Amino acid sequence: MADAPTPPAKTAAHPRSIRSFVVRAGRMGPGQTRALAELGPRFVIPYSPQRHDFDASFGRHAPRVLEIGFGMGDATAAIAQGMPETDFIGVEVHTPGVGALLKRIGEMGLANLRLIQHDAVEVLEQMIEPGSLAGVHVFFPDPWHKKKHNKRRLIQAEFVRLLASRLQPSAYLHCATDWQPYAEQMLEVLGAEPSLQNSATGYAPKPDYRPLTKFENRGLKLGHGVWDLVFVKRP
Repeated sequence: MADAPTPPAKTAAHPRSIRSFVVRAGRMGPGQTRALAELGPRFVIPYSPQRHDFDASFGRHAPRVLEIGFGMGDATAAIAQGMPETDFIGVEVHTPGVGALLKRIGEMGLANLRLIQHDAVEVLEQMIEPGSLAGVHVFFPDPWHKKKHNKRRLIQAEFVRLLASRLQPSAYLHCATDWQPYAEQMLEVLGAEPSLQNSATGYAPKPDYRPLTKFENRGLKLGHGVWDLVFVKRP
């Protein structure tokens, strides 16, 4: 879901150890281009290798949820609209996706959503304060179907450890996938992280706040499964 027309910048002090996306070209429609120009300065937070003051960016102190790889942003916008008391930070490297979500922000009048166009690993390491997030969403990350590419999957022990370190006690990590082998790997990796506890016995029921996407609906009608995993940071 997190593909980019150009690779994000690396920092010399923190070389990226997990490659969570591939470089692909993407077309920008006129609406996306206009949204980037008009709304980008207000809603896109530039990447910086230092802790960011999100209270200043949102103009308030509120529970904060990070979403990694929001794609075209339809689900992100719907969740933010349904939870106005929570602030959402969307991280995505795919420029058309950033433009599409900015367009949604303008159309829906969303004030509780900010975007960062950069690699999620560096954003977490550099910009996010440890123990500061109320939740993390990772919905339908690239499953890397071929066995030789499985090592490129985002949900790996090292990355989960980083995610868990940024969660507040009792905060949650919600992952979802429509690829069963990846769901099984997620369950194993998340279950092995000592600071996290499964909120369910195995896979979780789909939380009400996560809307069904068009792609997901189409898959369900064809008999494809979707697996949600919700883990909670131990106090």
